[in-house]
Amino acid sequence: MSGPDPALAAVLHRFRQRAGVTQEALAFRADLTIATMSRMERGVTDPAWTSIRAVARALDVGLGELGAAVERERCGAPSCLLRSGHA
Repeated sequence: MSGPDPALAAVLHRFRQRAGVTQEALAFRADLTIATMSRMERGVTDPAWTSIRAVARALDVGLGELGAAVERERCGAPSCLLRSGHA
């Protein structure tokens, strides 16, 4: 997939809110600019892999958990992966 990923954006936003941190605090923890963090959450940028890893680390979320959440967001249901045979 190329270009911005709305599912990734939604998951990053949800995970940040779940962690109870602001975009500013998360950007600081991930060593990103606030503008970059905002663009990632709004889904208007295609973030670099290193940025995704940094945000996951700052949120204390494993890359597997993040990836699974993005896939669930894409298909719109928690059990989507099981139905599609990719679990």
